[in-house]
Amino acid sequence: MAHVELIERPRGIVPRLAFRYARRRFGRSVEPVAAAAHHSGVLVATGALESVAARSWRRLDEGIRWLAVQAAAAQIGCSWCTDFGYDESVRAGADPRKVRDVARFRDSDAYTPVERAVLEYTVAATATPANVGADLVDELRRHLDEQEIVELAAWVALENLRSRFNAGLGLRSQGFAETCEVPLAGVERGA
Repeated sequence: MAHVELIERPRGIVPRLAFRYARRRFGRSVEPVAAAAHHSGVLVATGALESVAARSWRRLDEGIRWLAVQAAAAQIGCSWCTDFGYDESVRAGADPRKVRDVARFRDSDAYTPVERAVLEYTVAATATPANVGADLVDELRRHLDEQEIVELAAWVALENLRSRFNAGLGLRSQGFAETCEVPLAGVERGA
């Protein structure tokens, strides 16, 4: 259950525009927008960041990006982001097995060396406190250039923002991916 009222009928131009965009983009109202509708400044700031990221963060391979985003959401334990991210990534062409296996990537044979390095980085960067060592960065440098590493850090940080916002407000899965089987760190399924 959400920790704030989920607004069903937004008031004000910014919340109304955000609702309209969400319905057009996702085919329904989404709880992060319904929660954020209490604060137009939050809607504007997050909307601007999401728009810029979607349009101009294009250096990193999209499949690698989706794995990093999904791994960060699973590490944080945000069921909303894990569900939504699974649906979005598979629709974008990501391998469903790779997306499902992110929480157990160390034991899975589904990943390439670069994907493993990205997943290790995501886990380390999402930890509190972040624990990204020089050896891990050296491994990333074997596969990614400086721009890709910077963009990877930005995607992981953006997913940390999303997941911590949604989990902090008690938002739960909305059923975007009926077959999402990604386990959450420290959270039992269905909780």
